[in-house]
This record gives sequence, C-alpha cells and structure tokens, in this order.
Amino acid sequence: QVQLVESGGGLVQAGGSLRLSCAASGRTFSSYAIAWFRQAPGKEREFVAAIMWSGGSTYYANSVKGRFTISRDNPQNTVNLQMNSLKPEETGVYYCAASRFFAGTTGAYDYWGQGTQVTVSS
Repeated sequence: QVQLVESGGGLVQAGGSLRLSCAASGRTFSSYAIAWFRQAPGKEREFVAAIMWSGGSTYYANSVKGRFTISRDNPQNTVNLQMNSLKPEETGVYYCAASRFFAGTTGAYDYWGQGTQVTVSS
C-alpha cells in the first residue's frame, strides 16, 4: 500500500525557516513526480514545488522561488522541502503528493499524504 507521510511542520516566526519531509513507501517512485501543495484556511490547495524522482528536475511556484528548495534523498526514500524567509500568508497545511508526471494541479496526483501544519506568526 502506498504511503506518503509528512513531517517537520510547526510554528515559526515570520522570516524563519522550516524543513518538511515526505517519506514515501509502498511502491517504486522512480518515474514519479513528488510535489508539495499547501492549503490555507478557506482557500484552495495550491502548488508549491515538485521534483522528478528520476533525474531530479525541480519546479517551483513563482511565489516561493529563491526561498524554498525541494530535494530528494534516494536511500531514505524521502523528499524534503526547505522553506526559508517564511511569511504569515504561507500558513496552512502542507501536503505531499505523487504523480506519474509533473503537473501544478491537484487532479494529476494519485497519492496524497495526510498533511502537516505550518504556522507562520507575524
């Protein structure tokens, strides 16, 4: 059974940093894209960043370019999201997801984690 388990969320002050991790299990993700989405209260889930498990190509939402870095740790089967210079409006639940191809929309993703809360205080 495929599982994506997020960790690393928490409370941080504006301008601070957090590192999220997504542990993947249950199948081979070598041809998959692993992405992070986030959802603020009352808003739609939005794309943050993605990485191709094979090859390592990365994709970012314009709003996080230069501040967030997505990476993969093949031996550990994890994808990490380093988030720097966080802003209060980036508060929300952050989800890890897997798709057979890269897309910036939720509908393309077959598997989802339960999410981890990130709260950025002003």
